[in-house]
Amino acid sequence: MQELKSVYNKEELLNNAVGLLKNLIEIPSFSKDEFNTSVEIENFFKKHQIPTKRFKNNIWAVNKNFDVFKPSVLLNTHHDTVKPNKAYTLDPFVPIEKDGKLFGLGSNDAGASLVSMAQVFLHFYDKEDLKYNLVIALTAEEEISGFDGIEALFPQLPNIELAIVGEPTQMNLAIAEKGLLVIDGEMKGTPSHAAHPNDDNSIVKCMQDLQGILNFKFPKISEYLGEVKVTLSGIHAGVQHNVVPESCNFTLDVRVTDEYSNKEAFEIIQSQMKSTLTARSFRLNSSKIEMDHPFVQAGLEIGRTTYGSPTSSDQAIIPCTSVKMGPGDSRRSHTADEFIYINEIEEGIEIYIRVLEKVL
Repeated sequence: MQELKSVYNKEELLNNAVGLLKNLIEIPSFSKDEFNTSVEIENFFKKHQIPTKRFKNNIWAVNKNFDVFKPSVLLNTHHDTVKPNKAYTLDPFVPIEKDGKLFGLGSNDAGASLVSMAQVFLHFYDKEDLKYNLVIALTAEEEISGFDGIEALFPQLPNIELAIVGEPTQMNLAIAEKGLLVIDGEMKGTPSHAAHPNDDNSIVKCMQDLQGILNFKFPKISEYLGEVKVTLSGIHAGVQHNVVPESCNFTLDVRVTDEYSNKEAFEIIQSQMKSTLTARSFRLNSSKIEMDHPFVQAGLEIGRTTYGSPTSSDQAIIPCTSVKMGPGDSRRSHTADEFIYINEIEEGIEIYIRVLEKVL
């Protein structure tokens, strides 16, 4: 790592990060139950003489020399986790450091981003004459796309020009992210005894309808995210073998690119199907940052790469320009015996600082 000009040296920043992450791993923080981790985060900043603000289970702060006349850059990630799956062989709430790895629930998603961003905020906190303010928001309910996380907090934040969303990207820049549209569908038919002919079988009609949409190609293809992806993720019909049911119900998981809004994608899907469709929400839209944005260019200058992300995050509900970037590998997220490499945290702190020094 290059030498960092800060009141904290690189070793202190890394030790701070690892210590905080170990503390967070020990505290269960499932979505909607993050109060105890929010207190741990408050205590961390209090220890470093940084005042914080709270809204529900969301903790946020601004840099010491905050200027209301300047726009702000936001560091944002989440402190809630999914529940550990049954394949765990280690205690998910006991941080274990071994062979350069730190094991524990939420270590990769998104604990490493959180503790790295916290150190970056310490690094810049006292600096004067920044072109932008720096704001950090460590928020709740990301794993369930809840209403009481960043979406609820955002109106209380100062003018945010750019949000950096911490998720495991191997510290490369996810400059586009697919949106998520979940659709529930129903195909009606005529109920009857299975022994008699029935040309209005809801299951058969539904199968034909679904086959059509699964083979359908949306005309516009995104430069970074490719095609809109429609997946059949659930289907249910019938309760006994000798009765043709009156309806067949199904669920579609639709990953929408930046070429379409969720409402546009829904309307296109509905136009291709005979089933009755209902969207659960239109909130989680796709996002994109332009390649010529100063933050993207700063990342490229230090050797980072760009890509389009198929997974969703709080970017979907952040109403400003955003980019996803953080230590760790998304393929480890939600897996048994989740872990982060210690050197990934070290690299995360360094790269965040190097890129932001070019922007701030």
